Amino acid sequence: MKVYDLRSDTVTRPSEGMRKAMYEAEVGDDVYHEDPSVNRLEELAAEITGKEKALFVTSGSMGNLIPVYLNCGHGNEFLIDYRGHMIHYELASVSAIAGALPVPVVTERGILSSNLLEKKVRPDIYYMARTRMVVVENTHNLAGGTFYTKEELGDINTFAETHSLKIHMDGARLFNASIASGLKPEEICGFVDTVTFCLSKGLGAPVGALLCGERAFVDEARRVRKMLGGGMRQAGILAAAGIYALENNVDKLAEDHVKAKMIAEVLAQSEWAVIDPGRVVTNIVYFGTGSYNAYSVVEKLRERGVLCGAIAPDQIRMVTHLDVSLEDVREVCNIIADLNLEGEVD
Repeated sequence: MKVYDLRSDTVTRPSEGMRKAMYEAEVGDDVYHEDPSVNRLEELAAEITGKEKALFVTSGSMGNLIPVYLNCGHGNEFLIDYRGHMIHYELASVSAIAGALPVPVVTERGILSSNLLEKKVRPDIYYMARTRMVVVENTHNLAGGTFYTKEELGDINTFAETHSLKIHMDGARLFNASIASGLKPEEICGFVDTVTFCLSKGLGAPVGALLCGERAFVDEARRVRKMLGGGMRQAGILAAAGIYALENNVDKLAEDHVKAKMIAEVLAQSEWAVIDPGRVVTNIVYFGTGSYNAYSVVEKLRERGVLCGAIAPDQIRMVTHLDVSLEDVREVCNIIADLNLEGEVD
C-alpha cells in the first residue's frame, strides 16, 4: 500500500539532485569561518532577504531564540500572537534561556495589528517589565497557514518604530508567504529587523535554517549560536542542501498551495469534515471533525495510507509538500471521498 505522508512538510527527503550536491560539497571549518559552502549559503540568504548578513543555524527554533536573547533580553517582554509557534512548540526556550516573557495577543487569523498591539505595550514604570519586541509569524502555522499583506506589515512596522520596538519574523515558511502574497522575500523582510526561515520544511532540505539581519546583529548572533552548541564545523554538506533548495525548490511551493486547496475542497464536500476551503491559502489544511473523534479519523485514514495528525479531539491538520505529487493528492482526495466513518461518532 502506498503511503501519503501529510503530517508535515518537514518529512521531505533529499532528492537525488540534492544528495549529489551534498556529496560534492566543498567543506571547511565553519567555526573558523572557513567552510565555503556555508559562506555561500549565508551570502545567498542575505541577498534573498535583503539583509546585510545571515547565519546558518541548526533549526528554526534556534533562529527564533537568538533574536529574543539579543533584542528582547532578560526581564523584558515581547508581543506575539497567542497561537505562536514560539509559545507552543519551542519548549519555553524564550523564557528558560533568553529570560524573556512572551505576551500573547489574541487575533482572529494569527495576524497582529497596531490596534491589538497598542493595548499590550507596558508603560515605562520601574516595577514593570519593559516591552521590547514584536514577533510575527509568516506564514502562521496554527492559524492555518495565513500570511501578512504589505499593508499589515507596514502597519506593524510603523507601530514598532513609534514605540522603539524590534520586530522579528518567524518566517519558517517565508517563501510560502511570498508566493501567496505576491511579495518578494526581500520586500517582506524589509518591514522587520530580523527574520528566520527554514530550509527543512517545504524547501526539502534535511537540516537547518537561516537567521538574517544587520551585520552587527548577526556577528553577535554567531556568538550566541556557539554558546547554544550550534557551532557546526564541516557543515558544508548540509549547507549544500540548503543552496540546492533555494535554487531549485522555491517555485515548487506554489503547487503545494494548489494541492492543499484540492484537499480542502474534497473535505468540504464530505459529510463529516468541517472546513471553509476559502480559508486555505497556503499549504496547511486544518479541519474539524464535528461529532467524530479526530484521533479515530486519523487512524481510519492511516489504514488507507494517508498520514496526518490530530491536534485536538475534533481537529486534524494536513500539510502538502514536494514529496506528495499532484497525482498523489488526487488519490488522497479519492480516499477522503470514499472514507466510511459509520460507527465512529464520538
